[in-house]
Amino acid sequence: MRLAVVDTERCVGCQQSMFACVRRQGEAGLAKTCIAVRSVGGTERGFVVIVCRACDDPPCAKVCPTEALVSRKGGGVRLDSEKCIGCGHCQGACPIGAIFWDEETNKPMICVHCGYCAKYCPHTVLELEREEAEHVER
Repeated sequence: MRLAVVDTERCVGCQQSMFACVRRQGEAGLAKTCIAVRSVGGTERGFVVIVCRACDDPPCAKVCPTEALVSRKGGGVRLDSEKCIGCGHCQGACPIGAIFWDEETNKPMICVHCGYCAKYCPHTVLELEREEAEHVER
C-alpha cells in the first residue's frame, strides 16, 4: 500500500490531512505530522502536498549509518527508532523533503502509508493505493 497524491489541483490547503496524521499518533498540534501542505502562492497559485512517495530504492535508507531505516514491502521505509542516532542524513537525502523532524526525540518522522490522512482529505487529494499483485507465470 502506498499513499499517493492524486490531484494537487483540488487541494485547498485546509491541513485536515496533517491534523489527522497527528491524531492517529495520539498527539495534538502539527509538530508531529508526517505530511505537509504548503502554499505555493495562496489560493491563486495553489498548494503542494509533501509526503513520502514510497521510493522503491529509498535514498534515505542508503545514507543511514546505523541501518535504522528499513525498506518497506511496497516501497518506502520504516524507522527502527532504537537504532536511530538522530544524525539527520536521511532528511538531507530525501529529494522531495518528505522526512520531517521530531525536535523532542531528535529523530525523523516518516509517513508509514497507513492512509489515515486520506480519509480526512475533503477533496480526495490523497489516496491509499493498493499494489498490484505480481503475476507468477507457470
